[in-house]
Amino acid sequence: MLIYTMKQKLSITIEEKLLDLLDEAIKSGRFRNKSHVVEFSLNKVLMENKDERNL
Repeated sequence: MLIYTMKQKLSITIEEKLLDLLDEAIKSGRFRNKSHVVEFSLNKVLMENKDERNL
């Protein structure tokens, strides 16, 4: 279970191709903004890694 706290700013550098995919995901309406895409993706990856460690 994730407990959400106050959000903090984060600065990242990513490849242009990934940024293009991120923008496409926003334009499709699946995500509200870049922060939403990054937060969703990190949650997914981190939870999957946590589940794999618990096997």
